[in-house]
Amino acid sequence: MRLKISARKSDLARLQAYMVGDSLKAQTPGLEIEYRFKESLGDKNLTDALWQIPEKGVFTEDFYGELIRGETDMVVHSWKDLPTEVKADTAIVATLPRADQRDLLLVKKSHFEKLRTSKAMRVFSSSPRREYNLTGFFKSHLPFHLDSVKFESVRGNIPTRIRKLLEANETDGLIVAKAALDRLLTAPQEEFADVQKLLRGYLDQLEWMALPLSINPNAAAQGALAVEILATRSDMRELLSKIDHPSTFACADKERKVLASFGGGCHQKIGVAVLSRPYGEITILKGLTDAGVVLDKRELIPHTPVTKYSSEQMWSGEVSAERAALTDWTLPNGTNALYVARSEAWPETLQAGTHYVWTAGLKTWKSLAQKGIWVHGSSESMGEQEEARLDILAGVPVKWAKLSHDSGFQEDHKVMPLVATYTLHTKENFKSLSGKETFFWSSGSQFLAAAEQAPEILKKQHACGPGNTHKVIQQYLAEKNMYDPSCLRIFLDQEDWRQQCTK
Repeated sequence: MRLKISARKSDLARLQAYMVGDSLKAQTPGLEIEYRFKESLGDKNLTDALWQIPEKGVFTEDFYGELIRGETDMVVHSWKDLPTEVKADTAIVATLPRADQRDLLLVKKSHFEKLRTSKAMRVFSSSPRREYNLTGFFKSHLPFHLDSVKFESVRGNIPTRIRKLLEANETDGLIVAKAALDRLLTAPQEEFADVQKLLRGYLDQLEWMALPLSINPNAAAQGALAVEILATRSDMRELLSKIDHPSTFACADKERKVLASFGGGCHQKIGVAVLSRPYGEITILKGLTDAGVVLDKRELIPHTPVTKYSSEQMWSGEVSAERAALTDWTLPNGTNALYVARSEAWPETLQAGTHYVWTAGLKTWKSLAQKGIWVHGSSESMGEQEEARLDILAGVPVKWAKLSHDSGFQEDHKVMPLVATYTLHTKENFKSLSGKETFFWSSGSQFLAAAEQAPEILKKQHACGPGNTHKVIQQYLAEKNMYDPSCLRIFLDQEDWRQQCTK
């Protein structure tokens, strides 16, 4: 069997076509593939910002005719490049597992002192979505105490845009899709060796930051590939079903439908991320519509229905505790990445800039940034199980250590050893919890203190975020033979719990 696969001729587009072709070959022995690469309108017009080009599908429409005329069997696209309007005679029928859907900020190391002094930053990006969602974030979450952030248009493939950044004396940073850089840096084909060497040389001059989805949700379907075929080709549907990744397909498709509901188009200042997790589906929507409506939603749809309670039956409270710094902490040999549980865990004597820094939440990120520490990314209060996915950019094996308190939760000391940098003593009084039926816990230590003071609550309904607090409560209840998954529910935060569980 011989197939023809079409795609744009850029390095990334060719690589993505090879990924689909190699996946098909692995499932269909003896399959032969002919690749057809050519430039699209978007490749030829590198002057105008994409949202200013009147034609739709500037990276994809040129291949539509090939499918209609039977000149190719399928076209591989970056799914985010496709217009949201559905065509009747072609169909997207498959995708591969999604790469990192976040955006990536690259900043020239040589400009750090300039940024601290001028408190003004210029960033290459032609995306209205990024400009709208990130301007305020950069002012508060970069270690420069910025007063102003200016976005400037830039076009070209990934290496070209990074080169333009390095050559631009007045521009400090660039935003790209992290998936594009990750894929190029890990391409196994020899033809990409030169571009990989070039990119590694560029990265040596740059500091990077994986931008949080809760602040800057991705362009719809970013990080996902789309395989387009003629709608009548049932043989291609069957063949491609063998390599399709259903979870990626469902999430990317939902994101595109959300964007389409607001009119679609790359001119939109709208980002939408759909995340599938074991406990439910998370949708993050932020931006500004053409009609001037501000969008700001972070929603969890649990896989199983929640129980409703009256407000009088619900209890939650912030953690009240005494903290004291420890001075005898030591990082394990070889540690090059730090997971920071909260800002108090960062020791005053720890030198910034010598490790990759990842925070448990954005509050900690902001606090560290105000101290002058560059943060590379965050779990966004969704737990340590959220993959940092920084190994590719690091280019070296990543060895983690977790900075937390002396009784902090540690799941696997070989993967992420805990380094206690402060002590924690919970001060709350939990004697007055009678009459409550459901509780939201902000930390594992808070739950443990309450369980000791008021053990009668253990038979009630408990709720928490998706991180280590859930693991602490689950482990404690299991040890007492009292664990029931239906009585320990995960929510995004306390507000999400109240909205979903209040009658």
